Amino acid sequence: MGKFATIDTALDEMLVNLAAIVLRLSKPEMTRTPEARRALTQSVHQYAVCAARSTDPRVHELKTQLEQTLKPNLRIVAIDGMKVS
Repeated sequence: MGKFATIDTALDEMLVNLAAIVLRLSKPEMTRTPEARRALTQSVHQYAVCAARSTDPRVHELKTQLEQTLKPNLRIVAIDGMKVS
């Protein structure tokens, strides 16, 4: 394995470890404030930039998982007797 391949593999491992940290920090109890949500959003976007050039499928799967943490949880609320169009 050449020097560049060794460096590439090491970077992929670091990205996998970083994603695990950001996923732990993305839990709702950790991101209650607007500042925490902004920090999470910035971290996910920065991770996506770094992951874009990776060829490791784990890195891309983790990028997808991280991006899902930014999507709001939607709830369906039924209002008795009201019609929504």
